[in-house]
Amino acid sequence: MSDFKKNPAAVLREAKHKPVAVLSHNRPAFYMLKPSLFEAIMEELIDHELQAKVAARLAEKMNAIEVDIDSV
Repeated sequence: MSDFKKNPAAVLREAKHKPVAVLSHNRPAFYMLKPSLFEAIMEELIDHELQAKVAARLAEKMNAIEVDIDSV
């Protein structure tokens, strides 16, 4: 953390566009990453959540009873 506080730009340059873990007492305090990588991670999370939702709805559909509207 102290190196980061002294010169955050140098830490970013040294990382060469790779994620950086900023440590405080040898434990991660926070992570820095390029906005494009953060956005890609968020898209993956959204896709994963959507996939789980679709799977749950498909499972519900398998238990559904089909109704013929024309015969009513």
